[in-house]
Amino acid sequence: MKIIFAGTPHFAAAALEALLAQQFNVVAVLTQPDRPAGRGMQLTPSPVKQLALQHGLPVLQPPSLKNTDIQRELADYAADVMVVAAYGLILPPAVLQLPRHGCLNIHASLLPRWRGAAPIQRAILAGGDETGVTIMQMDAGLDTGDMLLKKTCPISAHDTAQTLQDKLEALGAKAIVETLRLLEQSRLVRVPQDNAQATYAAKLTKAEAQIDWTNDAAHIARAVRAYNPFPVACTTLNATPIKVWQASVRDDLGGIAGAVLSVEKGGIIVACGQGALCLEVLQRPNAKALPAAQFVQGFAVHPGDRCTSLA
Repeated sequence: MKIIFAGTPHFAAAALEALLAQQFNVVAVLTQPDRPAGRGMQLTPSPVKQLALQHGLPVLQPPSLKNTDIQRELADYAADVMVVAAYGLILPPAVLQLPRHGCLNIHASLLPRWRGAAPIQRAILAGGDETGVTIMQMDAGLDTGDMLLKKTCPISAHDTAQTLQDKLEALGAKAIVETLRLLEQSRLVRVPQDNAQATYAAKLTKAEAQIDWTNDAAHIARAVRAYNPFPVACTTLNATPIKVWQASVRDDLGGIAGAVLSVEKGGIIVACGQGALCLEVLQRPNAKALPAAQFVQGFAVHPGDRCTSLA
């Protein structure tokens, strides 16, 4: 089969690498235009583009797929299927219909649970113990197409968005290889989604990462994990903006929400609406993230100090 691959970040590059390792015939790669990155804000190619160039694959980087010129260029490849993974651009109906077998998407949730932009983070926030990947036949809706293959993955009590993404990245790469093998053998079974069971994984915002200390400690701890590495849970400590990279629940303690209860070797204990949170890794502006024991050496914290939401 002739395959067009569409993707941009590391999550997608893992899938492309798996396809190439299994000798699939990738005839072209679609990825987002180069973006400024790093301290110098130099134009930087996406992980998918970097991998594609290493393998000598044609790379297309249109700002949109609505233009008829790019649609004609894609049609010239006469692809049998398009594989899509975290591409970042909407595929119009004309593009969805180009490949003989349509477009297959690697989605990082067990559909119809968590349709949308941030399924990994929303799964952690919801406190579930399981997520996974779904290979989906794309249609014009938002992650509404028929399901072709599912693979489950446990969510551990210590998973951050990054560690869970790493797990799903590897799982998605294996799943798309298996799906394409089944497609070659005409053994794929399409299962419609139950729309009544659907939930929406809204895009992350920096505003939602502000810690509301009136919430219970378990909820805030999940938020800390879900927003690591972006946008990172944040608060003020004695009016100084602080990022919280790692925290754990202390159900045995309590007090006025946002009040520092104690400063221990393992962390700064802050009261929540219910229970308390141990802040274990913190970061001040223009400084490195540090374990609490090192953090308090350069930033004085005492019982009775206050944490509040950013203004």
